[in-house]
Amino acid sequence: MRVLVIGSGGREHALCWAIAASPLLTKLWCAPGNPGIAQVAECVSIDALDFPALIAFAQDNEIDLVVPGPEAPLVVGIADAMEAAGIACIGPSRSAAQLEGSKTFTKELCDAAGIPTAQWESFDDADAAREFVRRRGAPIVVKADGLAAGKGVVVATTEADALAAIDAMMQARRFGDAGSSVVIEECLTGEEVSLFALCDGETALALGSAQDHKRVGDGDTGPNTGGMGSYAPTPAFSAALQDAAMDGIIRPALAEMTRRGTPFRGILYAGLMLTADGVKLIEFNVRFGDPECQALVLRLKSDLLSALQAAYDGELKNFDLRWNDDSAIAVVMAARGYPDAPEHGSEIRGLDRATVVPGVQVFHAGTTADAQGHLRAAGGRVLTVCAAGADLLAAHHAAYAAIGVIDWPEGFCRSDIGWRALGRR
Repeated sequence: MRVLVIGSGGREHALCWAIAASPLLTKLWCAPGNPGIAQVAECVSIDALDFPALIAFAQDNEIDLVVPGPEAPLVVGIADAMEAAGIACIGPSRSAAQLEGSKTFTKELCDAAGIPTAQWESFDDADAAREFVRRRGAPIVVKADGLAAGKGVVVATTEADALAAIDAMMQARRFGDAGSSVVIEECLTGEEVSLFALCDGETALALGSAQDHKRVGDGDTGPNTGGMGSYAPTPAFSAALQDAAMDGIIRPALAEMTRRGTPFRGILYAGLMLTADGVKLIEFNVRFGDPECQALVLRLKSDLLSALQAAYDGELKNFDLRWNDDSAIAVVMAARGYPDAPEHGSEIRGLDRATVVPGVQVFHAGTTADAQGHLRAAGGRVLTVCAAGADLLAAHHAAYAAIGVIDWPEGFCRSDIGWRALGRR
């Protein structure tokens, strides 16, 4: 098969790494890719949102399957555009991708399908939103309705924080049009888990769970980010809880999307809260999470490309996914100043030493190569240092041992990824 992966981050590097191992693969490209991806795929300089150029490339190179990684091209309709050009693309239609593109859409779907979620209200008027917060009090959660690169959620512990979030989103337009309306919901308490499912429109197969670490600092402190690390599987999320979430959240969502005439095909990511009242949905995403994907692929024993093709063909009903017994951890190394103002251009050395550590894989997220071939930081989240081990502690030790030999003074990471499962901060 001739495959085109779309994107340039750590998730896309992990996808390319896994797809490159498939016996079905003939040739792998990635647009636009990054220096790490270039080690396993041919990178082509096409932006992920340049649909005409992507379609022309796919036609010229007889691509058999397009695999979009990030949410932005999915939400604006890359699957529709590819299908219209006669090119197979494993991802939801623009209509189905509203599950991530609009928080209000998702909440309304939850109500229609009986999916347990936080009590909520949607507002496109800032004064009404402020009045709601004053009436309900804190803690409370304020979410930009549209896409905000994983940063459009504020868990406000005080009314003042919630009012400031409304002002930032709706008045100052910190997230552009994504914040023109907001969803305000009750603050659920418990342990958060990410559950992933591969869907073909009718059938959903569990891809396993992972736990993300959203806040920038140790001990879950500081502002939310796109994710500072993850681990898989999640001990708090038992097989019974996963089955309950598949039956009570994933499959009802799939059925409701089909009932509406917009069947969902691709990766469905459910952000869950394990509350005292049971598992509740926080949000849906329509693609692999980043950095959860990086941890998940290290445990996948089945051929990822075969699974993606089966989902596209509507043949998941009889497909069997197999997993290694190992645990996996993914630790993000970010540029100094992240998430507000990451510093670009610093040189990164020592990755060759890091990958010598047994079980370690380093996925590039925000890197570039200069004219001399030196690797430099070119983003906020720059590297994801991953490791698999017999248990989470072994994986933790391996990942941080690899980080210890990377020479990048301008980078930083959390030191406590996996702390909940390891029982320590």
